[in-house]
Amino acid sequence: DVQLVESGGGSVQAGRPLRLSCAASGFTISRYCIGWFRQAPGKEREVIMVIDTGDGRTYDADSVKGRFTFSQRNAENTVYLQMSGLQPEDTAVYYCAAATFGGSYCVWRRTPADFNYWGQGTQVTVS
Repeated sequence: DVQLVESGGGSVQAGRPLRLSCAASGFTISRYCIGWFRQAPGKEREVIMVIDTGDGRTYDADSVKGRFTFSQRNAENTVYLQMSGLQPEDTAVYYCAAATFGGSYCVWRRTPADFNYWGQGTQVTVS
């Protein structure tokens, strides 16, 4: 079965860093388009980063540009979201997602419908 499992969320003080992990099973994560999304209470799920793991191209939302970075460890079939300079407005449930079907070029994908596999989400709370 295809599965994505996030971890690393928690409660942190403003300005502190946090790293989220997204471990994949059932498929090779480095072959597909990966997205990181977040959903704050009462708000829609929004894309914050899209990564073409094949050519390394990324899309970063303005809200996280310069603060969040992506990395991957192919041997562990895991991708990471390194978050720095966290602010209270970054409080949300964070999701990783994978797109294993054709369609739009990877880094043009912006909506949840562009991705077909999702992790369960991990809560990040910044105070």
